[in-house]
Amino acid sequence: MSPPAPSVVVGFDLDMTLIDTVPGFAATLEALGAELGVAFPVGSLISNLGPPLDLMLAPHLAPEAIGPAIDRFRELYVDHSITPVPVLAGAHEALAAVRRHGGRTVVVTGKFARNAQLHVDHLGLDVDHLEGTVWGVGKAAALIREGASVYVGDHIHDVEGARAAGVVSVSVLTGGCTREELLAAGTHVVLDTLDDFPAWLDEHVLDLRLAALEERLLGLGSVLVAFSGGADSSLLLAAAVRTLGPDRVVAGTGYSDSLPAIERNPARDFATSLGVEVLTPRTHEMDREGYRANSGERCYFCKAELIETLGPLASVRGIAQVATGTNADDAVAGFRPGIRAAAERGAVTPLLDAGLTKEDVRRASRRWGLPTWDKPAAACLSSRVAYGIEVTPHRLARVERAEAGVRAALAKAGLDARDLRVRDLGERASIEVDAGLLDGPLADGVVRRRVLDAVLAVGFDVADLDPRGFRSGSLNEALSQD
Repeated sequence: MSPPAPSVVVGFDLDMTLIDTVPGFAATLEALGAELGVAFPVGSLISNLGPPLDLMLAPHLAPEAIGPAIDRFRELYVDHSITPVPVLAGAHEALAAVRRHGGRTVVVTGKFARNAQLHVDHLGLDVDHLEGTVWGVGKAAALIREGASVYVGDHIHDVEGARAAGVVSVSVLTGGCTREELLAAGTHVVLDTLDDFPAWLDEHVLDLRLAALEERLLGLGSVLVAFSGGADSSLLLAAAVRTLGPDRVVAGTGYSDSLPAIERNPARDFATSLGVEVLTPRTHEMDREGYRANSGERCYFCKAELIETLGPLASVRGIAQVATGTNADDAVAGFRPGIRAAAERGAVTPLLDAGLTKEDVRRASRRWGLPTWDKPAAACLSSRVAYGIEVTPHRLARVERAEAGVRAALAKAGLDARDLRVRDLGERASIEVDAGLLDGPLADGVVRRRVLDAVLAVGFDVADLDPRGFRSGSLNEALSQD
């Protein structure tokens, strides 16, 4: 059983963290003072918002008058404070950054909950849960209950709440506390504004997920990585070597007609550079009727063949598990029969288990200096053959030659396609390239003709350029219409 991926639940203070409460608070306090006949020092009171209202009013009212004054303040607040209070710069983007990582947002504030909710609703803040009328260390209970791992605030009392909850304290300098005061209170991070939060969160989440990946790999003990040479399996292989050492890691690449020849040497060179044993067994997915038939389940038969080939090789070497490079995005991408086939045969998915997305994979690879950090997706040649058309070695070889011809034609014009697919639709070929090339260089009739001729030269009767450009898994669109 793999451990759960680290969750992303971020708590935010409200006043002077997400919203600029000063104008509304000042207007409400002046209205209250006018009713009570008390000249509150509004300027000094709004200079350090954060403490509960009873503490702020205590020096100016008799003890028995504080409770009724608070009740009246909350009533007046609705009319005087909701509309004039703006959102602070970066607030919406900070909340969106949490959502982008699949996380939840929680507001934990000392403000009266009903009024806090009015602010959230009026400003359209994307908040999953709001907890009001809690202050200082009292915020810890709500943060723990909601499973928060980060709390963002502007006041030393927000730091106290985060530290009491055992979560990461992130402070912004948009309230009345200085950097020095916040650091002295024990905050872990100080940001100038919430504008800086998304970049910080990206790095923080990546750190958490890489730590979870390390923990997962340590638990496995040894792995044979089903290694394609792509960004996902390359990161997994590198992480396994970092964590377990090269003597407990093996790379396994299945060689068959569906693996482009251009991918083989770079993959082997990368694995060899890590000091691991590289296995290149011949796989025979073409012998499986379900694979050749090329229904929507084709990838199931391919992955079944691969795992059933690599499993015995791992056993012979005393390797505990076969691992694939499936990431967290793959698991929610819809139609992925290959993932099911691997799971049924006991393959493990450390990247998925750690919650690493495709973006995480690329960012981690870049951080580690891996050459695959920006490598385009390179699906197998069979993915180019339209569903329902039999997969044969001849068709795969023809597609491979067609793509090589297109690249050569583009190179002759001084161009390069980052993403390129020649789709075999029978005797017609559909060419997908980067959309930017279609509107620019390939609008030129000479270059366009050379590209089409390169595909016709390998045996297709008809060839055309897809006006929508490259789309990963575009042949799946036909399945979704069935």
